[in-house]
Amino acid sequence: MSPEEASNDESAWGGTWKEHASAFDRVKSVTMTLSEPQPAPWIAEESSVSPNTARDHLRRLIDLGVVTATEKGGARRYYPDPLYTRLRDVRELLRETTKQGLSERAADLKSDIATWKAEYDVDSPDALRERAAADDVSVERAYEFVRIASDWELARYRLSLVQDAIENYDTWTSDPSSLTV
Repeated sequence: MSPEEASNDESAWGGTWKEHASAFDRVKSVTMTLSEPQPAPWIAEESSVSPNTARDHLRRLIDLGVVTATEKGGARRYYPDPLYTRLRDVRELLRETTKQGLSERAADLKSDIATWKAEYDVDSPDALRERAAADDVSVERAYEFVRIASDWELARYRLSLVQDAIENYDTWTSDPSSLTV
């Protein structure tokens, strides 16, 4: 695809997104995908809204407990509220999975982690990243170590979600109002 075709494709997508999603929904969508805090003008550009509109919607999302903000370098930066995100993910697990299924998922995740510990002879994703940086490691192997370290961290996070869901399964499934997300 040529750069011109790619640009036309992006313009068509942006128009479709603006046509079918409200400015609020676009700001929320962009913000909820952030892996690091971003300033309102950046979020505005990605959301196809003005910076003032983005700030207004971001304030509303903060009030709702969906987004949080931090000051960095003299600029306010926004990112998904970690507690909101965690409870949303636990709720999704509870909707999709039985207690037995959660237990099986926990066992699978523990197995993956144990396999990485044994295969790479390290106790943590950080130790694997350190190994990737060693002078005697090939580029291909370094990329493998970094990818596995990321997968390992994700597995640990997912395991913690599953453990929360199992620990609170009876309470949260018998009274869905006890988990408000």
